Amino acid sequence: MNKKQSAATSASNETALNVIAGIDVGGTFTDLLLFDASGNLVFGKTPTTLDNQAFGVMNALEKCAIDTATIDTIVHGTTTTTNAVLERKLARTGMITTRGFRDIIELGRRTRPQPYGMFGQFKPVIPRDLRLEVSERMDADGNVLIPLDEQEVIDALQTLKSMGCESLVIHFLHSYANTSHEKRTAEIAAQHWPNEYITTGHSLLSEYREYERGVTACINASVQPILHNYIDKLQGELKNAGYKNDLLVMNGNGGMVSASRVIKESAKTVMSGPASGVMAAAYTAKRAGINNIITYDMGGTSTDVAMILDAVPGVSHELEIEYAMPIHVPMVDVRTIGSGGGSIAFVNDAGLLQVGPDSAGATPGPICYGRGGKEPTISDANLVLGRLNTSSFLSDNNTSIDDVRSAINKKIAEPLALSTDAAAGAILTIANNKMAGAVRMVSISRGHDPRDFSLFAFGGAGPLHAVAIARELGIPNVLIPARPGITNALGCVVANVRHDFVNTINSPLDTLQDSTLLDTFTAQRERGQQLINAESVTIDNLQYRYSADMQFIGQTHLLNVPIDSPAVTVEELQQKFEAVYLQRFHVELKEIRANLVNINTTVIGTRPELDLSRLIDPAGRKASLNDALSETREVWFDGGWHSTPVYIRESMPLDAVIHGPAIIEQMDTTVVVEANCTARSDDDGNLHIELS
Repeated sequence: MNKKQSAATSASNETALNVIAGIDVGGTFTDLLLFDASGNLVFGKTPTTLDNQAFGVMNALEKCAIDTATIDTIVHGTTTTTNAVLERKLARTGMITTRGFRDIIELGRRTRPQPYGMFGQFKPVIPRDLRLEVSERMDADGNVLIPLDEQEVIDALQTLKSMGCESLVIHFLHSYANTSHEKRTAEIAAQHWPNEYITTGHSLLSEYREYERGVTACINASVQPILHNYIDKLQGELKNAGYKNDLLVMNGNGGMVSASRVIKESAKTVMSGPASGVMAAAYTAKRAGINNIITYDMGGTSTDVAMILDAVPGVSHELEIEYAMPIHVPMVDVRTIGSGGGSIAFVNDAGLLQVGPDSAGATPGPICYGRGGKEPTISDANLVLGRLNTSSFLSDNNTSIDDVRSAINKKIAEPLALSTDAAAGAILTIANNKMAGAVRMVSISRGHDPRDFSLFAFGGAGPLHAVAIARELGIPNVLIPARPGITNALGCVVANVRHDFVNTINSPLDTLQDSTLLDTFTAQRERGQQLINAESVTIDNLQYRYSADMQFIGQTHLLNVPIDSPAVTVEELQQKFEAVYLQRFHVELKEIRANLVNINTTVIGTRPELDLSRLIDPAGRKASLNDALSETREVWFDGGWHSTPVYIRESMPLDAVIHGPAIIEQMDTTVVVEANCTARSDDDGNLHIELS
């Protein structure tokens, strides 16, 4: 145990009382959760300021009347890089690559955007005229075939600067096997390039496959200036408000990294926001004694779904954020669909009801927000059907329930020859089926039965639909955390410090020595320790996870093989791979040689545990469930209206048992408990809903 770890362990109680804030920026809302020095918490939601997310962060702090100077640690989840990539609002970036290979990132893997038809569009991250070639060449073993022509490098740099490039990618063939040419080119670029936005392919991804490594490097370079500008503005605003420490940023792998380091590996922040929610779900569910869950995060713009096995979120090294845009850095394996509370419902040209992917967003938002929205959305359908409280949504604007009903009637009900109520119900049915499909994508498609899991529902809109989706999939239990609407912000607060490492071996297993495995794992482990020790974060201890990416010779797909110890032998690794292959495909191929492609190590610095039982203030709970009853109102279930009790969650006693149908309201969400369901609380205030 190093000095920093020892100090952290001895002061863990003191650390737990530090003031820590988690701030997550979503497509619609910016959420804040702060644990103060007394263990109490403050939370709030403000609309996301899309033009500059930093303003939304500062608005959240101001709205919650928080003195920024008193905060010890701020952890931030951002969608800045995600939105930049999806919307293709990227910095102008140039590439220097091996002569004859500038089209690798455009040729890709012989796939096409649409599985059927003759047409499709693909736009490479860097256009062809900004991809310049220089003389140099390595072979697959790292031997120099053609020396680097340094004058050509200087000429290429000058050309790219004259063409207005702001960021630079250096991507050479087989640089994972020999990094010398990329390193030397980076040294030359440091003397001639006007800024620090220089990405070398090997430093971000020391892995074979030139296409994936090249695209990952291109994405990293093209978002670097964007993320740097945003983080710089946000840190400036925080500093002016009195914040004295380093801002921490969530990475897509579910860990955090200091703002001083995050710019260099900007691509790792893609999926930062969704990752924080998954980490919070794993943390919360483990405290509740549930290790296998499917997370379902429905916000205002989209829905994110992930699977957690044995309390460990799945991490993928092969995320493809959109067609032909693979990002091969470790990220929490989250699947996203365009279905959120603000998803617009419409009748398409074929006369069929469709929900999403277009969203009303935060501005103008759904009709019921009263900000000028004209198109009916999922939130509007929930309001019309009594699932949302009309007084909460409509009291502060000039919109009435009749306005919402009129829009649904005109744009959905009349074209489909339905009643207004039936049309609103149809919107929810279509949306629920679409979201159930996303759950199938992360479970059934990977050989897992969703009935073996609990559905962990969060986000501002998730608890409204969770029971219906669970019933569609046969999932027996739904877990609703204490604060579903700010779960992503909670993920920022509870996240650990994490670094992932990948090194390509790409050799038949029977040609390797045991020492090759041990030496590689050891080097990765030591590098992770160095990086964590350099972070300005107090940790309790270090954890290590080891794995290998393997395949049978002749196959193209990879299987990840978990490894218990870095001292694993070649023989043991062969046995582990065969076991994983058998479990996945139910086939034994003992006569084919195994190939070790990559060696992976994850180093995690765990942080002090937080008490989640105060997410709902115990002082606000009433003596009986009847005291928490707010009203009884008509709510639409199963094609008809039913008189339904409405409870205030903050007032419910922990020992309360609720038999559906029922509505449970709280500041950040509304929970729908359908008929033939029973809801109970646990010690942390989570709701466990059992479906009959």
